[in-house]
Amino acid sequence: MTETGPGEEERIAELREAVVAAALPHVAFDGWSDRSLAQAVVEAGVDPGLARLAFPRGGLDLALAYHYARDRALAADLAAADLGGLRFRDRIAYAVMRRLELVAGEREAVRRGAAFFALPQHAADGARAIWHTADTIWTALGDESRDFNWYSKRTTLSAVYSSALLYWLGDETPGASATREFIQRRIDNVMQFEQVKARVRKNPLAAAMLKGPQRLLDRVRAPGDTAPSDLPGSLRSRT
Repeated sequence: MTETGPGEEERIAELREAVVAAALPHVAFDGWSDRSLAQAVVEAGVDPGLARLAFPRGGLDLALAYHYARDRALAADLAAADLGGLRFRDRIAYAVMRRLELVAGEREAVRRGAAFFALPQHAADGARAIWHTADTIWTALGDESRDFNWYSKRTTLSAVYSSALLYWLGDETPGASATREFIQRRIDNVMQFEQVKARVRKNPLAAAMLKGPQRLLDRVRAPGDTAPSDLPGSLRSRT
């Protein structure tokens, strides 16, 4: 395996951004394919050897580079936004909608991506990409959970975001107003589920029945600070 230093890693990151930008016009016609990648590499004036290093799996890595670039843009946007006056559920709704707004001018590329990651051979990478978006949102909103809640929050938000994305792709209302309402409904559903969980925990009989499973869940920990956010966490012995 070829190792890269900090300087070269930064160079490859810049290369990816240039290639992704050059690829977008081609994706509308050729999808997230090796053909789109090859055309983008030529137009961006990128060395083919470096391109192979930056996109070892061809079109798949091109699609992922695009997705993660928009997640980084979302993180920067949320860091600059003043959300202090909003309820937490409204902050989540804002973040989900903002992620969609960031790609509003690239709808066909997103549509192609949804079809691409729906293919069985790409489904796992697509799921990790959606999980990364959910993790980006929760991290930007200050989530400090390190136990099983770290997973449940991101799992729930992944479902909300993926359903909102598919709804948005077919939404033709002005300002995507129907999508905004859809997101609010999905978050309302999640909040209702959380209220049910709270009532169950307060029920003595239910609490007794769940004592064993809860003890196991209490041992689950989120990934370490240096681990990629799309990797599993760990099951640690209680001390």
